Amino acid sequence: MLDQSVSCTGRDEGHALRDTLDLATVCEGLGYQRFWVSEHHGMPTIVGSAPEVLMAAIAARTTRIRIGSAGVMLPHYAALKVAEQFRVLDALAPGRIDLGVGRAPGSDGRTAMALNPNARHAADDFPQQVVDLQAWSAGLRHQGLTANPLPPANPATGVLPPEVWILGSSNYGAQLAAHLGLPYAYAYFFMDGQGVEQALDLYRSLYRPSARHPKPQPTVCVWALAADSAAAAQFQALGRERWRLDRQRGVLGPLQTPEAIAQRGFTADDMPTITAMRERAFVGTAAQVGAQLRALATELDLSELVINTWAHDPAVRRHSYALLAREFGLTGAAAA
Repeated sequence: MLDQSVSCTGRDEGHALRDTLDLATVCEGLGYQRFWVSEHHGMPTIVGSAPEVLMAAIAARTTRIRIGSAGVMLPHYAALKVAEQFRVLDALAPGRIDLGVGRAPGSDGRTAMALNPNARHAADDFPQQVVDLQAWSAGLRHQGLTANPLPPANPATGVLPPEVWILGSSNYGAQLAAHLGLPYAYAYFFMDGQGVEQALDLYRSLYRPSARHPKPQPTVCVWALAADSAAAAQFQALGRERWRLDRQRGVLGPLQTPEAIAQRGFTADDMPTITAMRERAFVGTAAQVGAQLRALATELDLSELVINTWAHDPAVRRHSYALLAREFGLTGAAAA
């Protein structure tokens, strides 16, 4: 699953980060395989700006689930510094770290320039940055340098270094991941899946096997929400619908309550956009959403999916993840 630390009306932004920590322990208990956190800057809705810091806190609270960045926006930073951060994370949670990286700024141009004064051209170096990051995060000596702390010298432990993923929503990331023999995660929820088939086809057809990943390892991240009834799920999805509609108009802010949105309603001009969203949405009962996810996984030939869920009420999100865990028979879901 992917959590974006979404700010909500009526609560301070720090609550979103603390809720992410609590949610990670819940999802570990439900049997989810990975818990990824995102990186965004200058956005009053998604307040997770430092995934490596959040990952360290999650590592301290969990014991089994893999913890990952989805992702570090690499052009903002020096690859060696990112490698050092993830070598520290790997020492804290050996064999449980996913290092997802992206080329997009995760912010507006002004913020990107503040993060890195050379941001205008930094994205051009992204492929070399990934190559450098792979070596240093694995604990190898590269360009005469190492990123400490180094992993244990004994390979018999079977503990692997951070797993590097390429994240994206375009053909560029798919082609780079294929060239480097790395796993690839497509941000399906950015554009409701537009372009996913072409990106995954390119990734698979161009894939060059690597030692750690002899076969392509693709996944997609979708936004989904399950509830006890289809009507309840649709009601809880109003917050994200309103946010997406406002974002298209350049209006950003914290997630609003579904009650407030339902009371205000949508205008006639809004409804074509809202209807189109709902036709493509993974929203409903666990059985309904489960059927949609299985169909998508079959269509795209995927063995793993990443789920992202927004809801103003933290209990609604937890219930959605619990319902889907039971629907897919995850270990721990029955007891929960």
